[in-house]
Amino acid sequence: MSQRWHAHAISITATALLTTALSPTTATAADRPTRATAIENATRALTAHATALGLTPAQDTTVRDVIVDPDGTQHLRYDRTYRQLPVLGGDFVVHLTPDGDYDGADRATQAALDLPTVTPSLSAPKAAGIAADALRATRLGEALSRLTAKPRLVVDALHGTPRLAWRTDAVALDPRGNPVARTLLTDARTGDRIDAWDSLETATGDGRSLYGGTVPLETTPTGTSYELRDPTRGGTYTGDAGNRSDLCLLGTVCVVRAPATVFGDADNHWGDGTTADRASAAVDAQYGTDVTWDYFKGVHGRNGIAGDGRGSYSRVHYGNRYNNAFWDDSCFCMTYGDGDGELLGPLVSLDVAGHEMSHGVTSKTAALTYSGESGGLNEATSDVFGALVEFHARNPADPGDWLIGEKIVRAGFGRSALRYMDRPSRDGESVDCWSPAVAALDVHYSSGVGNHFAYLLAEGSGPKTIGGVPHSSPTCDGSTVTGIGRAKLGAIWYRALTVHMTSSTTYAGARTATLEAARDLYGAGSAEEAAVAAAWRAVNVR
Repeated sequence: MSQRWHAHAISITATALLTTALSPTTATAADRPTRATAIENATRALTAHATALGLTPAQDTTVRDVIVDPDGTQHLRYDRTYRQLPVLGGDFVVHLTPDGDYDGADRATQAALDLPTVTPSLSAPKAAGIAADALRATRLGEALSRLTAKPRLVVDALHGTPRLAWRTDAVALDPRGNPVARTLLTDARTGDRIDAWDSLETATGDGRSLYGGTVPLETTPTGTSYELRDPTRGGTYTGDAGNRSDLCLLGTVCVVRAPATVFGDADNHWGDGTTADRASAAVDAQYGTDVTWDYFKGVHGRNGIAGDGRGSYSRVHYGNRYNNAFWDDSCFCMTYGDGDGELLGPLVSLDVAGHEMSHGVTSKTAALTYSGESGGLNEATSDVFGALVEFHARNPADPGDWLIGEKIVRAGFGRSALRYMDRPSRDGESVDCWSPAVAALDVHYSSGVGNHFAYLLAEGSGPKTIGGVPHSSPTCDGSTVTGIGRAKLGAIWYRALTVHMTSSTTYAGARTATLEAARDLYGAGSAEEAAVAAAWRAVNVR
C-alpha cells in the first residue's frame, strides 16, 4: 500500500560546495547537479524510500541544508514535522549518488512517529509556569525581573519513545540587568521534566581582552567619515550596545533589543588598544568576524555562517559587567560583554569569536541539541573551530594554540585559560575521557571528550610546545597517538558536521560520523581513517 507525505519547499537553507576533491572523479561545473536538481532528486528518493526513513502521511519535511560534492554526490539535510508540530530529533540526512540515486541516510532517531493524540493534557500556562520556576531555581535566590516564558508544543523524539512535549523558553534579567535564559522540555501529558538546558550558547565568558595588535579592517565610507561595516564579507558590521541588554525568547521576536549602533570614525583609524576607547573592543570583534569568515570560506568553501553569503553583525559593550559572549540565531548576531574587570575583561578574543560564530554554523547544519552528549559535542565543535580560526589568522600577537580564552582571563580567574584542549581536566571540571557519566555533565565540561579527541587527531599525544605554550596530552588507554595535522582535523570535522551528524549525535555517533568523513575525504582504509579510530580509542570512545 502506497503512502503519501509532503516534501515542502526549503524553509532554511545553507548550501556549501566543498572544494576538496572527494574522489578521483570530479564533475565539471556544467555536469555537477545544482541545488534545485539535488532537491528534485531527493524528493524522488524520499518518495521511494519513505518506509525506510519512517515517513508517513502525518509528516511533512523541509530542507535545511544542501551539499553537493565536487564529484556530484549529494547530501540533503531535512527537518520534519508530525501533524504540523516540530519534531525534536526528527532530522535526517539523505545521501545520493552523482546520478541522483538513493545511497542511504543518517537519521537522528529510528523511532516510529505515531502518537495517539497531539492534544496536550498539560495546559500551556502550566507549562510556562513550570519553566519559569525552573529558571528561578537555577539562579540561587537571585531576584529576576521581566521574566517571560513561552511554551511551544513539539514532538520529542530525542529522549526514547516519541511523545508530545512542551518546549518552553524562559527568559529574564538578573539583578545587574543581564539576560538569563533556560529551555525546559516538559511531558505534555504528565508534566514531568524531560530535559533542560541553557538557551544562550556561551563560551562560559571568563577572560581578559588582549588585542591582536594593529589589524587590517575593511570599512565603508559614508562621505565625510567611515562605518565599521565590511562590504567584502556580506556586510558584516560591529555596533555599540551601549551597556544595555536584550529581553527576548530565542527564536522569537524580542521584547527588548539592545542597540547595535554602528561604530563610526573620521579618519578610518579605529580604537587606541585600550578599554578607554570604546572602539578598541569593536576592532577585536570585527577582526574576529573577518578571520572566522575567511577561515570557513577559504578552507571549507562556506560563504558566511549560513553559507548564503549573508553577513552577521556584532555588538560590543553589552550589559553591565557582563561575563559572557554568545551567538544568537534570532538576530543572526554575535554579542560580547565587557567582563566584570576582576575575573574577565572584554570577551572579544579571536578564539572566543571563532567559537561563538561556529555555533551559528552548527545551528545551520547538524543543529546539535544543546544538552547531554550532543550538547558537549556542540561545544567541542565550537572549541575546535575557535582554535583553528586562531591558527588560521597567523597573528604574531596572538599565536595559535589549543587553549580557549587564554587572552581574556585575568589574575582573579585563577588559571591561564577557560579550557585546555590537550588535557581538558586541567580546568578542574572538564573530562579527558568518555564514560557513561559524561551525558549528565554541563556541556562546557562534557566537551572535554571531543576537545581531547580533536587535539590528539591533529597533534598526537605527548609533550610539545605550540604557539609558545607548553602542551601535553596523555591518552586514556595509555596508547601513543600520532597526529595528522590541523588541516586534516578541520576537514574531517567539518565534513562530519555538515554531512553526517544530526541533532542527536552522541560521542559514539561522532566517532561514526568522523570515520565516514575520513573515508569520504581520504578513502577507505586510509591512514587518516585509522588515525581517527585511534584518537577516539584514546579517549575511550569505541
